[in-house]
Amino acid sequence: GFFRMHLNEQQRRSYLEAMGIDVWLPRDPVAGAPVAAASPDAGASAAAPPATDTVAATVAATSAAAAAADGGAVAGAVAGAIAGLDWDALRRRVADCTSCALHCGRTQTVFGVGDPGASWMFIGEAPGAEEDRRGEPFVGRAGKLLDEMLRSLGLARDRVYIANTVKCRPPGNRNPTGAEAQACRAFLDRQIELVAPDVIVAVGKVSAGNLLGTDEPIGRLRGRAHRLGTIPLVVTYHPAYLLRSPAQKRLVWADLCLARELAQSGSP
Repeated sequence: GFFRMHLNEQQRRSYLEAMGIDVWLPRDPVAGAPVAAASPDAGASAAAPPATDTVAATVAATSAAAAAADGGAVAGAVAGAIAGLDWDALRRRVADCTSCALHCGRTQTVFGVGDPGASWMFIGEAPGAEEDRRGEPFVGRAGKLLDEMLRSLGLARDRVYIANTVKCRPPGNRNPTGAEAQACRAFLDRQIELVAPDVIVAVGKVSAGNLLGTDEPIGRLRGRAHRLGTIPLVVTYHPAYLLRSPAQKRLVWADLCLARELAQSGSP
């Protein structure tokens, strides 16, 4: 029926966009020309909305259809298109990404910063308002606290690599959904492959849950070693949480010491 045909069309567009292929949408032949009123026999051939509205509606529908109907296949198409990209090509692909509806509200994508060959990689959850304006993860008060955490280890911000699970700011600084994180996962996986760190620090519950595929509370995840493929991974609290609960800094220090031990030994 119509619903099945419409869903397949949305999936087709999502696959094409994931592979970087332009998707052309119909528009009026003469920009700004008035559209004639539909006759009683016109039925479904009524005038289409303006192109900008059509694009926004298509993106939203594509994101929803992909998540509800065939998100795994879409994610696979994205991963296939991204595998093998170098840093410059990956950055361009992220900047042009429209795989989920988050791109509609972004100022810019937030790719990642730091040493592309770092031993340490820190992965947060999603850009906030300041990150969206500046295009850099972990800025503002939480970013300054992260810098202090790095200094306590004898590290500088430009000697580690810092990224987020998603590259666009969710509306109202909410947590990214599972579908949004999945849409960005191939980008993050490729960043991890390129950096090839000795240890990953998952910063906050959202990051830890997405990376490890679990709903366990962060209190149960931190304090012990995990693995992401062959890379040791440590979970710790987000600096924004520490700003509200400074007494937990001692736990974060213990997590960072564990991460340092894993980075040096290479095994949990």
